[in-house]
Amino acid sequence: MLAIEAPDLAATPHERLWVRGGFPDSVLANSDAASMRWRQQFITTYLERDIPQLGPRIPAQTLRRLWAMLAHEQGQLINAAKLAASLAVSGQTVARHVDLLCDLMLVRRLLPWASNQGKRLVKAPKIYVRDSGLVHALLGLPTRDSILGHPAAGGSWEGWAIENIIAAAPEGATATFYRTSAGAEVDLVLDLPNAQRWAIEIKRSKAPVVSKGFHTGSADVQATHQWVVYPGEDVFPMAPHINAAPLTYLMTALQKMSSD
Repeated sequence: MLAIEAPDLAATPHERLWVRGGFPDSVLANSDAASMRWRQQFITTYLERDIPQLGPRIPAQTLRRLWAMLAHEQGQLINAAKLAASLAVSGQTVARHVDLLCDLMLVRRLLPWASNQGKRLVKAPKIYVRDSGLVHALLGLPTRDSILGHPAAGGSWEGWAIENIIAAAPEGATATFYRTSAGAEVDLVLDLPNAQRWAIEIKRSKAPVVSKGFHTGSADVQATHQWVVYPGEDVFPMAPHINAAPLTYLMTALQKMSSD
């Protein structure tokens, strides 16, 4: 569902949802500053009150630092050793903390596509903080302009698109990503119940370009459909069997599968 217009945010409703995330109190706040305050308070309350009530005895500051690190690494392969060194804890401790954030549906661990085809596939999962508004709050980015000037902007938009695509997919769909050591890569491989396999590249550019790695990756996974999601309004062919499309176009197509 699209958010209503906010008086101080000169952006489309979809951009607003990306900037502020999916929590209603954040999306519908009267200003970017009010939205950011709500998200910061949510993070503090969740860490200091809600999680301890569930039982885990984890210092709130440690978990907040980890959460912020994951936001900085949005869309990257998880490196538990690197995170553990930064937090001065063990890799096993980091793994347990990430498991907790995943169980609480605050973080998504996107697993790599598996195959017996003999290629050297990347085996580490990719990590995403699931709500884009929380990504921006954890990084201290209150406005669209501040986000666009940050290195995490592309990963944030990718994660936001992936969350929406997965939410729109019909029951029984599975989502993975594909990457090989040789450079073949697909941001999202969506296996659908009707035997379709979608290879999806996500580009935050009005003039997206398809990489050689996407061509190779799509062939490797034997994709039946190939899409490039971009922040425009039109659907157009980019190459044989590859179409660029707005996020809403893919979401509508997936939702229609659920109703058929």
